[in-house]
Amino acid sequence: MRARLVLLGPGLSYLAVLLLLPLALLIGYTVFRRGRFGGIAYEDGRTGENFARLADPLYTGVLTDSLRIAAVTTLLALLLGYPTAYAISRLPGRWRTVALILVVLPFWTNFLIRTYAWIVLLSSRGVVNSALTGIGVIDRPLKLLYTEPAVVLGLLYAYLPLMVLPLYSAIERVDPRLLEASADLGARPARTFWSVTLPHTLPGVLTGCVFVFVPSLGNFVVPELLGGGHTVMVGNLIRDQFLNARDWPFGSVLALALMAFLVLLLMAQAWAGRRLGGR
Repeated sequence: MRARLVLLGPGLSYLAVLLLLPLALLIGYTVFRRGRFGGIAYEDGRTGENFARLADPLYTGVLTDSLRIAAVTTLLALLLGYPTAYAISRLPGRWRTVALILVVLPFWTNFLIRTYAWIVLLSSRGVVNSALTGIGVIDRPLKLLYTEPAVVLGLLYAYLPLMVLPLYSAIERVDPRLLEASADLGARPARTFWSVTLPHTLPGVLTGCVFVFVPSLGNFVVPELLGGGHTVMVGNLIRDQFLNARDWPFGSVLALALMAFLVLLLMAQAWAGRRLGGR
Protein backbone atom coordinates (compact mmCIF):
# COMPACT_ATOMS: atom_id res chain seq x y z
CA MET A 1 0.00 0.00 0.00
CA ARG A 2 2.80 2.39 0.90
CA ALA A 3 4.61 1.59 -2.35
CA ARG A 4 1.45 2.42 -4.31
CA LEU A 5 1.14 5.76 -2.55
CA VAL A 6 4.77 6.54 -3.37
CA LEU A 7 4.19 5.76 -7.03
CA LEU A 8 0.91 7.64 -7.17
CA GLY A 9 2.20 10.61 -5.17
CA PRO A 10 3.72 12.68 -8.02
CA GLY A 11 0.70 12.23 -10.29
CA LEU A 12 -1.83 12.94 -7.54
CA SER A 13 0.14 16.00 -6.42
CA TYR A 14 0.20 17.29 -10.00
CA LEU A 15 -3.56 16.87 -10.31
CA ALA A 16 -4.22 18.44 -6.92
CA VAL A 17 -2.10 21.53 -7.55
CA LEU A 18 -2.84 22.17 -11.22
CA LEU A 19 -6.38 20.83 -11.54
CA LEU A 20 -8.29 20.45 -8.29
CA LEU A 21 -7.05 23.66 -6.64
CA PRO A 22 -7.79 25.93 -9.66
CA LEU A 23 -11.16 24.20 -10.07
CA ALA A 24 -12.00 24.81 -6.42
CA LEU A 25 -11.07 28.49 -6.82
CA LEU A 26 -13.32 28.81 -9.86
CA ILE A 27 -16.22 27.23 -8.03
CA GLY A 28 -15.67 29.55 -5.08
CA TYR A 29 -15.53 32.68 -7.25
CA THR A 30 -18.89 31.99 -8.90
CA VAL A 31 -20.97 33.01 -5.86
CA PHE A 32 -19.38 36.44 -5.35
CA ARG A 33 -19.70 39.78 -7.11
CA ARG A 34 -17.16 41.69 -9.12
CA GLY A 35 -15.24 44.27 -7.11
CA ARG A 36 -15.44 47.94 -7.87
CA PHE A 37 -12.07 47.85 -9.59
CA GLY A 38 -12.28 44.23 -10.68
CA GLY A 39 -11.46 40.98 -8.99
CA ILE A 40 -13.63 39.62 -6.17
CA ALA A 41 -15.73 41.63 -3.71
CA TYR A 42 -15.91 39.20 -0.80
CA GLU A 43 -17.47 41.79 1.51
CA ASP A 44 -20.61 42.09 -0.64
CA GLY A 45 -21.72 38.60 0.28
CA ARG A 46 -22.79 35.73 -1.94
CA THR A 47 -25.12 35.90 -4.89
CA GLY A 48 -26.50 33.74 -7.69
CA GLU A 49 -26.82 36.48 -10.28
CA ASN A 50 -23.72 35.31 -12.13
CA PHE A 51 -25.50 32.10 -13.16
CA ALA A 52 -28.59 34.05 -14.24
CA ARG A 53 -26.44 36.11 -16.63
CA LEU A 54 -25.76 32.97 -18.66
CA ALA A 55 -29.27 33.32 -20.11
CA ASP A 56 -28.47 36.75 -21.54
CA PRO A 57 -28.96 36.67 -25.35
CA LEU A 58 -25.52 38.21 -25.81
CA TYR A 59 -23.78 35.28 -24.15
CA THR A 60 -26.06 32.59 -25.54
CA GLY A 61 -25.37 34.04 -29.00
CA VAL A 62 -21.62 33.70 -28.46
CA LEU A 63 -22.07 30.13 -27.26
CA THR A 64 -24.27 29.29 -30.25
CA ASP A 65 -21.73 30.76 -32.68
CA SER A 66 -18.93 28.85 -30.95
CA LEU A 67 -20.83 25.57 -31.19
CA ARG A 68 -21.55 26.18 -34.86
CA ILE A 69 -17.96 27.06 -35.74
CA ALA A 70 -16.61 24.08 -33.78
CA ALA A 71 -19.17 21.76 -35.43
CA VAL A 72 -18.31 23.00 -38.94
CA THR A 73 -14.61 22.58 -38.21
CA THR A 74 -15.20 19.05 -36.94
CA LEU A 75 -17.29 18.10 -39.97
CA LEU A 76 -14.67 19.41 -42.40
CA ALA A 77 -11.92 17.64 -40.45
CA LEU A 78 -13.88 14.38 -40.72
CA LEU A 79 -14.47 14.81 -44.45
CA LEU A 80 -10.77 15.50 -45.04
CA GLY A 81 -9.34 13.26 -42.35
CA TYR A 82 -11.12 10.00 -43.16
CA PRO A 83 -9.89 9.72 -46.78
CA THR A 84 -6.43 10.75 -45.62
CA ALA A 85 -6.33 8.12 -42.87
CA TYR A 86 -7.74 5.49 -45.23
CA ALA A 87 -5.11 6.26 -47.86
CA ILE A 88 -2.31 6.13 -45.28
CA SER A 89 -3.50 2.75 -44.01
CA ARG A 90 -3.19 1.35 -47.54
CA LEU A 91 0.42 2.48 -48.03
CA PRO A 92 3.39 0.11 -47.67
CA GLY A 93 4.89 0.02 -44.18
CA ARG A 94 7.82 2.36 -44.88
CA TRP A 95 5.75 5.00 -46.64
CA ARG A 96 3.06 4.69 -44.01
CA THR A 97 5.54 5.82 -41.38
CA VAL A 98 6.63 8.74 -43.56
CA ALA A 99 3.01 9.79 -44.10
CA LEU A 100 2.25 9.70 -40.37
CA ILE A 101 5.31 11.83 -39.67
CA LEU A 102 4.09 14.37 -42.22
CA VAL A 103 0.69 14.43 -40.52
CA VAL A 104 2.15 15.30 -37.11
CA LEU A 105 4.92 17.50 -38.54
CA PRO A 106 2.98 20.78 -37.96
CA PHE A 107 2.93 20.02 -34.22
CA TRP A 108 6.70 20.47 -34.20
CA THR A 109 6.20 24.18 -34.87
CA ASN A 110 4.87 26.70 -32.39
CA PHE A 111 1.09 27.12 -32.59
CA LEU A 112 1.29 30.92 -32.70
CA ILE A 113 3.82 30.87 -35.52
CA ARG A 114 1.58 28.58 -37.57
CA THR A 115 -1.39 30.88 -36.96
CA TYR A 116 0.57 33.99 -37.93
CA ALA A 117 1.57 32.20 -41.14
CA TRP A 118 -2.10 32.13 -42.14
CA ILE A 119 -2.23 35.91 -41.70
CA VAL A 120 0.56 36.19 -44.27
CA LEU A 121 -1.27 33.83 -46.61
CA LEU A 122 -4.75 35.37 -46.32
CA SER A 123 -4.03 39.09 -46.06
CA SER A 124 -5.02 41.46 -48.87
CA ARG A 125 -1.43 41.42 -50.13
CA GLY A 126 -0.80 37.85 -49.12
CA VAL A 127 0.16 34.83 -51.16
CA VAL A 128 -3.39 33.74 -52.00
CA ASN A 129 -4.61 37.12 -53.22
CA SER A 130 -1.37 37.81 -55.07
CA ALA A 131 -1.58 34.46 -56.87
CA LEU A 132 -5.24 34.93 -57.85
CA THR A 133 -4.57 38.45 -59.05
CA GLY A 134 -1.48 37.37 -60.97
CA ILE A 135 -3.32 34.72 -62.98
CA GLY A 136 -6.25 37.04 -63.64
CA VAL A 137 -8.92 35.24 -61.61
CA ILE A 138 -9.75 38.40 -59.61
CA ASP A 139 -9.28 42.11 -60.25
CA ARG A 140 -9.05 43.22 -56.62
CA PRO A 141 -7.99 41.39 -53.45
CA LEU A 142 -10.61 39.29 -51.72
CA LYS A 143 -11.42 39.81 -48.05
CA LEU A 144 -10.14 36.49 -46.77
CA LEU A 145 -8.69 37.55 -43.44
CA TYR A 146 -10.72 38.57 -40.37
CA THR A 147 -13.71 36.51 -41.42
CA GLU A 148 -15.44 33.47 -39.97
CA PRO A 149 -14.23 31.17 -42.79
CA ALA A 150 -10.66 32.22 -41.94
CA VAL A 151 -11.29 31.16 -38.32
CA VAL A 152 -12.67 27.81 -39.46
CA LEU A 153 -9.68 27.34 -41.77
CA GLY A 154 -7.24 28.13 -38.96
CA LEU A 155 -8.95 25.72 -36.56
CA LEU A 156 -9.11 23.03 -39.25
CA TYR A 157 -5.42 23.36 -39.99
CA ALA A 158 -4.54 23.29 -36.28
CA TYR A 159 -6.55 20.22 -35.32
CA LEU A 160 -6.81 18.10 -38.47
CA PRO A 161 -4.03 15.73 -37.28
CA LEU A 162 -6.13 15.00 -34.18
CA MET A 163 -8.76 13.60 -36.54
CA VAL A 164 -6.41 11.67 -38.81
CA LEU A 165 -4.53 9.77 -36.11
CA PRO A 166 -7.47 8.08 -34.32
CA LEU A 167 -9.11 7.36 -37.67
CA TYR A 168 -5.92 5.74 -38.93
CA SER A 169 -5.71 3.65 -35.76
CA ALA A 170 -9.33 2.50 -36.17
CA ILE A 171 -8.95 1.66 -39.86
CA GLU A 172 -5.72 -0.19 -39.18
CA ARG A 173 -7.51 -2.47 -36.68
CA VAL A 174 -10.18 -3.60 -39.16
CA ASP A 175 -9.70 -7.32 -39.77
CA PRO A 176 -8.60 -7.80 -43.42
CA ARG A 177 -10.47 -11.11 -43.47
CA LEU A 178 -13.76 -9.21 -43.20
CA LEU A 179 -12.87 -7.19 -46.30
CA GLU A 180 -11.88 -10.36 -48.14
CA ALA A 181 -15.13 -12.07 -47.15
CA SER A 182 -17.13 -9.08 -48.38
CA ALA A 183 -15.31 -9.17 -51.72
CA ASP A 184 -15.79 -12.95 -52.02
CA LEU A 185 -19.53 -12.48 -51.52
CA GLY A 186 -19.61 -10.15 -54.51
CA ALA A 187 -19.68 -6.77 -52.78
CA ARG A 188 -18.07 -3.93 -54.65
CA PRO A 189 -15.45 -1.74 -52.89
CA ALA A 190 -18.00 0.99 -52.17
CA ARG A 191 -20.43 -1.51 -50.62
CA THR A 192 -17.61 -3.04 -48.60
CA PHE A 193 -16.66 0.36 -47.26
CA TRP A 194 -20.20 1.32 -46.19
CA SER A 195 -21.09 -2.12 -44.81
CA VAL A 196 -17.80 -3.23 -43.24
CA THR A 197 -15.12 -0.57 -42.94
CA LEU A 198 -17.20 2.39 -41.79
CA PRO A 199 -19.22 0.56 -39.09
CA HIS A 200 -16.05 -0.93 -37.60
CA THR A 201 -14.32 2.46 -37.53
CA LEU A 202 -17.17 4.44 -35.91
CA PRO A 203 -15.42 4.46 -32.49
CA GLY A 204 -12.44 6.12 -34.17
CA VAL A 205 -14.78 8.60 -35.86
CA LEU A 206 -16.30 9.52 -32.49
CA THR A 207 -12.88 9.88 -30.89
CA GLY A 208 -11.56 12.06 -33.71
CA CYS A 209 -14.66 14.27 -33.64
CA VAL A 210 -14.27 14.83 -29.90
CA PHE A 211 -10.55 15.51 -30.27
CA VAL A 212 -11.29 18.24 -32.81
CA PHE A 213 -14.52 19.65 -31.39
CA VAL A 214 -13.32 20.15 -27.80
CA PRO A 215 -10.20 22.28 -28.51
CA SER A 216 -11.97 24.13 -31.32
CA LEU A 217 -14.76 25.17 -28.96
CA GLY A 218 -12.40 26.56 -26.34
CA ASN A 219 -9.79 28.08 -28.64
CA PHE A 220 -9.32 31.86 -28.42
CA VAL A 221 -6.02 32.40 -30.25
CA VAL A 222 -7.28 31.58 -33.76
CA PRO A 223 -10.47 33.70 -33.50
CA GLU A 224 -8.40 36.59 -32.14
CA LEU A 225 -5.72 36.51 -34.85
CA LEU A 226 -7.64 35.30 -37.90
CA GLY A 227 -11.02 36.69 -36.88
CA GLY A 228 -9.63 40.09 -35.95
CA GLY A 229 -12.16 40.54 -33.15
CA HIS A 230 -15.10 40.16 -35.54
CA THR A 231 -15.59 36.50 -34.61
CA VAL A 232 -15.97 36.04 -30.85
CA MET A 233 -16.01 32.54 -29.45
CA VAL A 234 -16.58 31.39 -25.90
CA GLY A 235 -12.83 31.14 -25.28
CA ASN A 236 -12.42 34.82 -26.15
CA LEU A 237 -15.36 35.69 -23.91
CA ILE A 238 -13.85 33.88 -20.92
CA ARG A 239 -10.45 35.45 -21.50
CA ASP A 240 -11.97 38.93 -21.75
CA GLN A 241 -13.89 38.48 -18.51
CA PHE A 242 -10.69 37.67 -16.61
CA LEU A 243 -8.21 40.01 -18.31
CA ASN A 244 -10.19 42.96 -19.69
CA ALA A 245 -13.44 43.27 -17.76
CA ARG A 246 -11.78 41.78 -14.64
CA ASP A 247 -15.11 40.16 -13.82
CA TRP A 248 -13.67 37.02 -12.26
CA PRO A 249 -16.96 35.69 -10.84
CA PHE A 250 -18.77 35.71 -14.18
CA GLY A 251 -15.66 34.48 -15.99
CA SER A 252 -15.59 31.55 -13.55
CA VAL A 253 -19.23 30.79 -14.29
CA LEU A 254 -18.54 30.78 -18.03
CA ALA A 255 -15.50 28.55 -17.59
CA LEU A 256 -17.40 26.08 -15.41
CA ALA A 257 -20.34 26.01 -17.82
CA LEU A 258 -17.98 25.23 -20.70
CA MET A 259 -16.22 22.54 -18.66
CA ALA A 260 -19.55 20.96 -17.67
CA PHE A 261 -20.66 20.85 -21.30
CA LEU A 262 -17.41 19.26 -22.42
CA VAL A 263 -17.54 16.68 -19.62
CA LEU A 264 -21.05 15.70 -20.72
CA LEU A 265 -19.80 15.47 -24.30
CA LEU A 266 -16.94 13.19 -23.27
CA MET A 267 -19.30 11.01 -21.25
CA ALA A 268 -21.62 10.72 -24.26
CA GLN A 269 -18.69 9.81 -26.48
CA ALA A 270 -17.52 7.15 -24.00
CA TRP A 271 -21.04 5.69 -23.78
CA ALA A 272 -21.44 5.64 -27.55
CA GLY A 273 -17.98 4.10 -27.94
CA ARG A 274 -18.87 1.27 -25.54
CA ARG A 275 -22.15 0.63 -27.34
CA LEU A 276 -20.45 0.51 -30.73
CA GLY A 277 -17.64 -1.63 -29.37
CA GLY A 278 -20.10 -4.06 -27.87
CA ARG A 279 -21.99 -4.32 -31.13
